[in-house]
Amino acid sequence: MTITRIFLVPLLVVVLLTKFPEKEIIGGTIFLLASITDLLDGYIARRRKQITRLGTLLDPIADKLLISAAFISLVELRLVPAWMVVIVLSREIAVMGLRSIASSQGFSIPSSSLGKFKMLSQVVVIIILILGEDILGKLVLLGTIGMWGVMLAAVVSATGYFVNFWRGIKPKIAP
Repeated sequence: MTITRIFLVPLLVVVLLTKFPEKEIIGGTIFLLASITDLLDGYIARRRKQITRLGTLLDPIADKLLISAAFISLVELRLVPAWMVVIVLSREIAVMGLRSIASSQGFSIPSSSLGKFKMLSQVVVIIILILGEDILGKLVLLGTIGMWGVMLAAVVSATGYFVNFWRGIKPKIAP
């Protein structure tokens, strides 16, 4: 399912950035399908106790590719300010880097509930913005307001990851 999500990313970008009838519905469906594969993939792996090293490595990459592609497309469509997307994507890259360093130092930084909320809020906001005013009417204002919430959740959750990283790395560098 993770590979499917990765392959849906270029399709999503092409659909969102090409003008044709119903592109919003098709783009929203592709994004929602990719997001659901993320949820199902994790659930099935945990339930069947089939968590693999490859899945553990690829899943967050697939998530970042999907969210990044969607947000960058929304910037291109002038539905989201670029500066907001830079803040959100910078958090994603920073947290991936912290987790990578932590792993190389022999400890892990688990996902936080705020990080999971951030992911869910990103999915909801992206779907609202993709569907746009033509389909959702004035509800699209919720997407714009929600983007502020996503950005705030990104900053606050990044702070938590940095604190957890520092707590984990500090004993490793102490004399």
